[in-house]
Amino acid sequence: MRDSIVILCGGGPAPGINTVISSVGKVFLRNGYRVIGMHEGYKGLFSETPETQDLDFPFLDGIFSKGGSSLKMSRFKPKDSDFNTNFFVKNNVKLLVTIGGDDTASTANRISKYLEDNQISISNIHVPKTIDNDLPLPIGSPTFGFHSAKNEGVRIATTVYEDARTSQNWFVLSAMGREAGHLAFGIGASAHFPMIIIPEMFNKTNISAEKIANLVISSIIKRRILGLNYGAAIISEGVFHFMDTKEIESTGINFTYDAHGHPELFNVSKSHVFNMFIQRKIKSYNLNIGTRPVELGFGLRCCPPVAYDLDLCTMLGNGVYKLFKAGQSKCMVTVDPKGDSSPLFLKDVEDENGKVKPRLVDVNSEKVETVMNNNLHYLCEEDLEAAKAYLPDAENYLFKKILNWE
Repeated sequence: MRDSIVILCGGGPAPGINTVISSVGKVFLRNGYRVIGMHEGYKGLFSETPETQDLDFPFLDGIFSKGGSSLKMSRFKPKDSDFNTNFFVKNNVKLLVTIGGDDTASTANRISKYLEDNQISISNIHVPKTIDNDLPLPIGSPTFGFHSAKNEGVRIATTVYEDARTSQNWFVLSAMGREAGHLAFGIGASAHFPMIIIPEMFNKTNISAEKIANLVISSIIKRRILGLNYGAAIISEGVFHFMDTKEIESTGINFTYDAHGHPELFNVSKSHVFNMFIQRKIKSYNLNIGTRPVELGFGLRCCPPVAYDLDLCTMLGNGVYKLFKAGQSKCMVTVDPKGDSSPLFLKDVEDENGKVKPRLVDVNSEKVETVMNNNLHYLCEEDLEAAKAYLPDAENYLFKKILNWE
C-alpha cells in the first residue's frame, strides 16, 4: 500500500488555509505519497465513519488562492479515551499534518504519544494559524492569516472612517484578538484612527468598562478641540478576557450564560457592548455626540489571502515536507523573514502548566510608542481648560492618567 499523509484543520478559519493545504498536498504528491484530506478535524479523525477525500493535483491547484477552508473545520478537542489507531493503520499514514492554533498543536502531540505507545510510528507537523498573531513564533514571523485579515479590516475601517468624516459622526469598532491586540492595533494604526484600545495598554492598571469609555471620550473631546467633529475608535475584544463577570455584567447587556455561569460573549456584538457603555457615559454629561458600533469579526476570517500570505503559506507547506524528510516530528513549522523554514517545539514555548504563552503587543516598542505619541488623539495637560467646556471633570480624561502611565 502506498504511504500516505493526512491533513486536517482545527479551530476557526484564517485566510491562507487553502494555500497551506494546496502547498503541502502538491509537494507530497510530487514525491509519490497519497494525500488524504480529513473533514471536521479531530472529530472526523476518530469517527467510526470519517469523511475524507483524496486530494489530487487538479483539486489542489484550484483552491490555493481561495479564502476559507476546503476541508471542513471543527473545534472538537478529543479526550485520550477517544483515540484509536484505526484510520492510521488502515490508510498506512506516515504523517499527520495539522493546521490550527496552540490547542490543535497540543492535541497532535498527545496523539503522537498515544500512537508511539501503541507501536505505531507516525510523524506529526503542525502549521500554526490565527488571525490574532498571538502564537509565540520567532521574532519577525507572523502567523499566517494575520496580514490578510488585517488588510480586509483596514479596507473596512478606512471606509468607516470616510463615513465618519462625511456624516460628522463617530464609530466604535471591535476587532478579534483573544488576549492580544495585534489585529486591532494593526488595523487602527494603518487606518489612522485617533483612538486604539488593546489589552496590553493596561499594563499598569486594571481594565474596566469605565476606563475604556473614558479613553474614547478623551479622543472625542480632543478632536472637538482640534475642530474635528468626527472620528473612530477601535477596541480589541481581548479586553474582555481581563474583566471579571461582575464588570462585564455592569455594562447592562443581556447575556446568555455557559454551564459555569460565565457570560457567553460570542453571542453578542462586542462593538455594541462597547458602544453602549460609551454612550451612557457621554449622555451623563448631556453631550449630543452620537457613536455607532461596527463589528470586525467573522467577516475577516474567510477572505482571500493577500500576496504576503500566499507566499508565506506556500513556504510553510514546502517547509512541512522539508521537516518531514529531516525526521522532525511533534513540532510546528516556522518560516523566518529570510524564507528559511525550521521546527519550533511546543515544549520550548509552553509554561509550567503546558499552556502556550501568547505573544502580546509590546507597548514599549518604538513602533507602538510612535503610534501612541504621534497618531492618536487624546487629552493632555495642556488641553484641560478647553476640555472643561465639555467635561467639568476633564482631568479624569487625561490619557496617561486613565492608564496610570504618569
